[in-house]
Amino acid sequence: MKSARLVSILLLLQTRGRMTAADLAEELEVSVRTVYRDVEALSEAGIPLYGDAGHAGGYRLLDGYRTRLTGLTAGEAEALFLAGAPGPAAELGLGPVLAAAQLKVRAALPRELREHADRISGRFHLDAPGWYADSGGAPYLPAVADAVWNSRVLNILYRRWREPTDVERRLEPYGLVLKAGRWYVVAGPGPRTFRVDQILELAASGEEFTRPDDFDLTAYWTSYQRDFHDRLHRGEAVVRLAPGVRLTGPAGDALRANGCTGPDGWTLATVPIESVDHAHGEFLRLGTDVEVLEPAELRDRIAGTIAALSRTYDVSRTQDPTSTYEATRTYDV
Repeated sequence: MKSARLVSILLLLQTRGRMTAADLAEELEVSVRTVYRDVEALSEAGIPLYGDAGHAGGYRLLDGYRTRLTGLTAGEAEALFLAGAPGPAAELGLGPVLAAAQLKVRAALPRELREHADRISGRFHLDAPGWYADSGGAPYLPAVADAVWNSRVLNILYRRWREPTDVERRLEPYGLVLKAGRWYVVAGPGPRTFRVDQILELAASGEEFTRPDDFDLTAYWTSYQRDFHDRLHRGEAVVRLAPGVRLTGPAGDALRANGCTGPDGWTLATVPIESVDHAHGEFLRLGTDVEVLEPAELRDRIAGTIAALSRTYDVSRTQDPTSTYEATRTYDV
């Protein structure tokens, strides 16, 4: 819609300063001619906007001009307050800042949009971490965030999964990512990815570094996740699945791509697996709704586990099953 595009031009110039017609056209995915018409419409509406000719020219707003947020739609106002995640902001030390910013935005909204924002805040609450996430958090997160913001080198003692587990590292932190309730710092040289909650010790060196101009945090993380899943699922398993059984993730994608359903309703498919150990536990969760055909090692592992469970839960035994346990043994459930 033209009205939404006019507001977008106004906000772009307000936040970015001078922009050429070509820059605006590319940002808004319209023609340069359309930008010319929109700029003329804004000028006729009394917006103090002017253009400079020449190589370094472009459109800009009169210094000091600011607009209220009346250009927000109801959906945009709702999304804004839904996206304000108080938990992660508090972890970064920005809880009061976020609350103050939301208060100012709310005050600037027209009454109708303010009611929409209040409704979304009262009916939806985002809690990203899982139930069994470690509540200890990442004590060094604020220090890492400060180093990211100010481009300062960090010297850390880091715990990794392989030997030697505790290693010293020098980081040039480029950015922070929150994924499934865990914070990750992407740092050079490399870049490489580190879990913030695995930092055992941290010291700010005071040394500054130059963040690469061509580094794109979003693009890096997308590529990192793709490579991670490619490395993770290096094996394959041939399975039969009972009618109605669905798999998720890469296994689900493979099931939909190559699954073949027979006359009995069972589906034969080749699915990716991380390892025999991991697949052993995952397929056991499906019980009798799955039969693993290959690889033989995985099939034998599952068969052995089932045999052991059968012996443990053999109801045909006549002796008192509690007689094999100490009377004082207790269990946490």
